[in-house]
Amino acid sequence: MRCYCSICRKTGGSGGYAINLMGDAGSLKVMGAETKAIYNAVIDGETSPAERHFCKECGSHLWAWDPRWPELVHPHASAVDSPLPTPPEIVHIMLAFKPDWIEVPNGPGHVHFQHYPDLSIEDWHKSKGLLET
Repeated sequence: MRCYCSICRKTGGSGGYAINLMGDAGSLKVMGAETKAIYNAVIDGETSPAERHFCKECGSHLWAWDPRWPELVHPHASAVDSPLPTPPEIVHIMLAFKPDWIEVPNGPGHVHFQHYPDLSIEDWHKSKGLLET
């Protein structure tokens, strides 16, 4: 999933978006946890409960975790060291917040949403048969 919101663009989107993944929070393994810090973004004047975990030495955004869905973790693809599969389609979200300089691919294999899609990232994985239960 490519997110074009201002927060994702600024924390990990050198191409104008961040690539957010979904994983089982229980499977997350972190080396160097002592260099990790947490940031809670302010959205519309309210502090989000979602935690953005980042490296306090280099500033790289590593993953997001939200206590409202404690079983899930959302790493940035660029922070994952293990091989990742090629997705069956690329979902582009929060396009209403995309700056004009960013070109978004169109055509087969690309799905576009101005805001959040109707399906959660978990439900999208289930609909594609990509979530092991």
